[in-house]
Parts: sequence; structure tokens; C-alpha cells
Amino acid sequence: MTARLAHPLLATLALTLLVAPTRASEDLPTAAPEAVGLSETRLDRLTEAMQAYVDGGDLAGAVVIVARQGRVAYHHAFGQQDLESGASMQNDAIFRIASQTKAIVSTGVMLLQEDGKLLISDPVGRYLPAFERTTVAQRREAGGYDVVESRGPVTIRQLLTHTSGVSYGNGPASDQWEEAGIQGWYFADRDEPVRATIDRLAALPFDTHPGAAWVYGYNTDILGALIEAVSGMPLDEFLQTRIFDPLGMEDTHFYLPDGKRDRLATVYSATPGGLKRAPDPGHMVGQGAYVDGPRTSFSGGAGLLSTATDYARFLQMMLNGGELDGSRVLSRKTVELMTTNHLTPEQTFRAGQGFGLGFSVVEDVGARGLPGSVGEYGWGGAYHSTYWVDPAEELVVVYLTQLIPARGLDDHGKLRALIYQAIED
Repeated sequence: MTARLAHPLLATLALTLLVAPTRASEDLPTAAPEAVGLSETRLDRLTEAMQAYVDGGDLAGAVVIVARQGRVAYHHAFGQQDLESGASMQNDAIFRIASQTKAIVSTGVMLLQEDGKLLISDPVGRYLPAFERTTVAQRREAGGYDVVESRGPVTIRQLLTHTSGVSYGNGPASDQWEEAGIQGWYFADRDEPVRATIDRLAALPFDTHPGAAWVYGYNTDILGALIEAVSGMPLDEFLQTRIFDPLGMEDTHFYLPDGKRDRLATVYSATPGGLKRAPDPGHMVGQGAYVDGPRTSFSGGAGLLSTATDYARFLQMMLNGGELDGSRVLSRKTVELMTTNHLTPEQTFRAGQGFGLGFSVVEDVGARGLPGSVGEYGWGGAYHSTYWVDPAEELVVVYLTQLIPARGLDDHGKLRALIYQAIED
């Protein structure tokens, strides 16, 4: 499917997409936009807007998928995969999806509950003994902090909802986290199994008492270690066996297979002078050790690589109530539990939104102030990617790019506005 394009440059782009050798969305049913209640003419506005970001030097490249009623009505690659070589972005380009890993690993935890191996109400220390007793750093009014025992145990559900008190090491006791070498979110260059890293993390002071507040951090990395402990399998093997293989996610990996090196998109940074290639392997936000690194540490919170098609398959499974193409991954009731707000009023998050088990959840469209629907769920990644599922509109959206930092770019807002304005049924 290719939208009608009025501008000659955009017509050339569309022709390139038609003849380029990609696997595109062949694993997902496709449909003309009008067949699923979308206006092809109005989707042209999305194409023009995305191409304008590339032409203006704001983005090197990106891939967008829009699926409705279970069929892909829009799948476009824009710009270049690598500016220096001039390689064009392809629909099957592979991206670092960073925190989009969290939804997949959270799904892995729910699979273990469905297997009867755990309950999400269980204390984490039952499976990871290092978490049997934890501490909290409390700020002093005069400066500094005191380390006190946590008021209660961290539970699996608190990790799933980011209410355990664990940050990315940027809280009151950041000096201890820095000394331990556990800050930020990048694990790919570590020659240390993730379980060893997580055991060391458990000894550091957390930002808040368990359950006191929503604190974004290493929660899902801890869940990755928990999956290994409960399943008896390395995290990569567990995800491959229980999620990737059943869903046909052939291009989702922690580390890139040799034969796919030429499909990995390059990371760029927005600078006052324009896009600049991010630093080489070893830098937390740069090209990463996904190709030539030690391949030892599996980050459940930020470590996966994937394609727009693979991630759309995962999201379509969720929208379908846990099933895709005859393969059931989760029960319908588990999906409902994951995509329901679990936060209390005291665990503040964002206006109009709550948080479920791995996803943010929209509760009030007006309070959020963006097009969408009550019950919509999604998240994004540090490299400026985003995704969401809108059950009310039977809509799946995946947007992958590699830009960090993005410095105020408004492409996420335009993407959302231009998709919703194309709905015509």
C-alpha cells in the first residue's frame, strides 16, 4: 500500500519504497486505508510531515506502521538508515528499541503467573534473595541523606508498575549508585550476567519506600533477572521460546546476528549544528555494543533490538486479547489486567494517565490533552521511538527512529494528530 502523493519528491520516495527489497509487513495482513476506515488522502499529510523532518535535517530516518482492525494500512520508511554511507532507510531496518523492551519482559512475567510459577503479589525476595531486605535513601533538610530500612518488601507488581522505589541511580544516593557502576540504563557493554548486576543493585539505597510513588528506573531489569531465576532459562532464550517464536518476531534480539549487521540503523544526536553521529560502542547513548559487544548481559528494561513489523505483531497480539494468527500467548484476562491502571492517587504519574503492568494507560483524554481514547496504552524508548494501542479504534501504531537527544522535536505530536485526523468511519 502506498498513499497518493502530490509532491514529485514524495512520489519518488513512494516509488523507492515500492521497489526496495524489504520484507515490509508481509507477515501482517494489509489493507487499503479506506477498507479499515482511514482516509488515504488524509494519510498523505502524515507522509508529507515525516518527509519534512528528514528534508529539514531533524531526522535521519524513521519507519512508521499504522494498523487498524488487524490490518496494516500504512507502512513507510523515510530518510536514511545511515547518513554517512547514504544507505536508505528500509521498512525492515532494525532499531534499538530501548524501553520498548519493558512491555515484552513484563509480558514474560505474566506468562510465568499463567504457568503457576509465581504471583505478581509475591515479594521479589522469594525468587531473588538479594531483595529480601532493601534500604531507602532519605534526604536531610540540611543536605545529604540517611539510609534506612525499607518499610516493606518489594513486590513483583511494584516492579511492573514502577512503584518499587528503584530509579536509574539518579536519586538521593546517586553517589553510591555511581560508585557501583549502575546508572543510566545501558547494559549491552557489560561483561557481567544481568543477575550479578541486579544482585549488586539490590544492596544500593532506593529512592522511595516500596509502593510510595511512581519512580522510573531499573524495575524491568530486575524483572528480567527474576524471569531467569523462576524459569531456569537465560532471558534471551525464555523470550525467544515463549514470545518471539510464537509471534513470528524473527528480527527481535538482544544482540545482532552477524547476517543482519547491514540492517541496523545508526544513532544520531540533535545538536545546534544539526544531526551528529552518536559516539561509537561503549557509550551509553551511542551506537552501542549490540554488534561487537560481550553479548553477556540481557537488559530486560532497555536491551532489545527490533523492527517496526515485529513490534507491531507483538502489539496486535495484545489488541487481540493475547492471540495472533492462531497462536495464543496470553489469556484475555491477563491482557486486561496488564492494560488497566494500577496506580493509587498518591502514586502520581502524568495528567490523564495511569500505569498498568508494563504500559501507560489513558484514563482521561481531556486531561492528557492529546488525540486518543480512554483505555489506550503504550510507551516509548530512549532513542525517540514510540508506540501505542487504541482498543476503542482497533488501532496499532509503531514509530521507530534513532535520535538521542531529540531536543524538543514535535514529531511525536504530529504523528498522533495526523493519524487520528485520518480516521473517517
